[in-house]
Amino acid sequence: MPLSLWLSLVAVCAMGAMSPGPSLAMVLRHTLGGGRAPGMVAGLSHALGVGFYALLTVWGLGALIVRQPLLYQAVTWCGAAYLAWLGVRALRAGRGGALQAGGTSTTRRQAARDGMLVALGNPKLILFFIALLSQFVTPGMSLAGQALIVLTAMVIDGAWYVLVALGLSHSRVLPWLQAHAHWINRATGALLLALAVRVVAGPLVA
Repeated sequence: MPLSLWLSLVAVCAMGAMSPGPSLAMVLRHTLGGGRAPGMVAGLSHALGVGFYALLTVWGLGALIVRQPLLYQAVTWCGAAYLAWLGVRALRAGRGGALQAGGTSTTRRQAARDGMLVALGNPKLILFFIALLSQFVTPGMSLAGQALIVLTAMVIDGAWYVLVALGLSHSRVLPWLQAHAHWINRATGALLLALAVRVVAGPLVA
């Protein structure tokens, strides 16, 4: 792949990673609840989910999923249900106020699970990759070229959310977040519930 084309791919992947949504809210929640390590784990796990959808795209399977209404609808509803569940958890945690053991705490295992499932449960990732990432896939592309596309999408997504977790867990930032955990959890929960509704309503909008 020519360098200029790869740089265009990097720009597209960065645009997708940096757009606000459930992934950012999820990394924020785990960083707030467990600090730097769970936040980074959530980001890296999310990158694996992104890599999976990127792999489907270069293999041409992403478009196949979209052309199967029942399958695509199932992914949509499962993703919406999971976002809603995360939103309810965040709202319930918000009642505890500042960060406390057994309140809003989180573990690396929970962060890894949520990172992967938020990525896989977001059908808009399929549409994003089909609309943009598929433009970089050419007929007869070598396995090395396909691997480069998948790895680029994964590395950029993972690097962005690791940077987010590092920034949020800074010694001057995290104490402020923890002191305002009550309202941040409520805002995050409301955002996740709104995104769940939007995911469900999306296919119904012309």
